[in-house]
Amino acid sequence: MNRRTFAKSALAGVAAGATLTPGIRAAASSESSSSKSSSFKLKYAPSFRHFKNSVGQDPVEVLRFMKDQGFEAIEDNGMMKRTEEEQTRIGKELERLGMTMGVFVTGFSFNDPVFAGNRLDGTKRQRDPKAVRKLLKETCEKAVETAKRVNAKWTTVVPGAIDPSLEEGYQFQNVVDNLKFCASIFEPHGIIMVLEPLNHMNHPGLFLKYIPQAYTVCKAVGSPSCKILNDLYHQQISEGNLIPNIDRAWDEIAYFQVGDNPGRKEPTTGEINYKNIFKHLHSKGYKGIVGMEHGISRPGKAGEKRLVEAYREVDAF
Repeated sequence: MNRRTFAKSALAGVAAGATLTPGIRAAASSESSSSKSSSFKLKYAPSFRHFKNSVGQDPVEVLRFMKDQGFEAIEDNGMMKRTEEEQTRIGKELERLGMTMGVFVTGFSFNDPVFAGNRLDGTKRQRDPKAVRKLLKETCEKAVETAKRVNAKWTTVVPGAIDPSLEEGYQFQNVVDNLKFCASIFEPHGIIMVLEPLNHMNHPGLFLKYIPQAYTVCKAVGSPSCKILNDLYHQQISEGNLIPNIDRAWDEIAYFQVGDNPGRKEPTTGEINYKNIFKHLHSKGYKGIVGMEHGISRPGKAGEKRLVEAYREVDAF
């Protein structure tokens, strides 16, 4: 589905006397003056999977479609798993389109206490700080090379599992020291690792769960290359109080992701008032990315069309 097809279907709905959402009305009214949708107030970032039914799997074609719908950014958790050739191709198209690359994941094990326990294998008690640092160095350096190819500024880091055999205070210090080491690799390149607290229901047993906890870790690391990724889906489950926690941790938050709850689908499908939250971010002058880290509530092209409509609705503040 391209932009013109999108708008023509909306105009057909008008002719049939259908009741249209604000997103569709906007698409229909702008078709006569432009072949593209207007940009959003905030920089929402879909991933390549969000428009596979409308466009297909080719990332360059997906990027063009996203731009045509008004999106100015993308994110791709699996960017490091793509070939160097594909990364370079994506980076060139992002530059040509004037789009911003959001986060990709610098992958460390969720299941092992690498950061908290200095252990590569959670099933063994042996601690091996030297082996951990070697792994951190190799992985972070690979992330730097990936970031250069796609002109990325942010990369997601999850500090892995807790270490039940170690007191909490020692775990905290291990995490801080290991993150300082990672930051020393990212900082010369202007790359920000954003730490993502994950909720206990979807991801039990992880070290980082809450925004106040992430805030304390970032303050202890004390690097411009160590900040918070505030995924509001996770935090609605873990702690709620979304806007106050945004404000209290503001100076350490570098990136947002969203998904409604329950269900982790697009805004308007659950209990989170994203219209108010986005209005709040806009009022604070937030210029960063809002990553669309969620699924789609309806199947096929109709679901992808509804996805765009939903963001038009919550962006209309």
